[in-house]
Amino acid sequence: MVLQKEITLAPRKRGIHLVTGDIQKELTGLPSKGIINLLIKHTSAALALNENADPDVRSDLASIFDRMVPENAPYYLHTMEGSDDMPAHAKSVLVGTSLTIPVTGGRLNLGMWQGIYLCEYAICFCRGKKAVDERSRSHGMGECDDKKCPVDIGRYYV
Repeated sequence: MVLQKEITLAPRKRGIHLVTGDIQKELTGLPSKGIINLLIKHTSAALALNENADPDVRSDLASIFDRMVPENAPYYLHTMEGSDDMPAHAKSVLVGTSLTIPVTGGRLNLGMWQGIYLCEYAICFCRGKKAVDERSRSHGMGECDDKKCPVDIGRYYV
């Protein structure tokens, strides 16, 4: 049996966020056994599995990725959408946009200390020189603290 469901997650600011509960809440009626594939439809974010107990893990991972893929690197060509945009794309590629998780007993079969992370790498989509198109405005391009920001923060589709 193949089922497909699109779920929506609330927008998150830049960072690594534990979303296991949000996803499980949306996945009712799973089969007794199977496999689920989660895909995030977002180009500056990623999905990951990692420790769910200590929030320092999320902070440390964010720091590691910021050092691996810095902002304002002189070799970036894609800079029209702000200094955070190209690094966000690169981090998304490194971490990945999908997860495959077994289903057992109608639940996600995660390890005791595993959780699903939504990794948002963009600071703000609107800070670049290029105008934000309507499609971008409706797809949640990160959180902006700029009061003049034209972006209507959207949602993540998983």
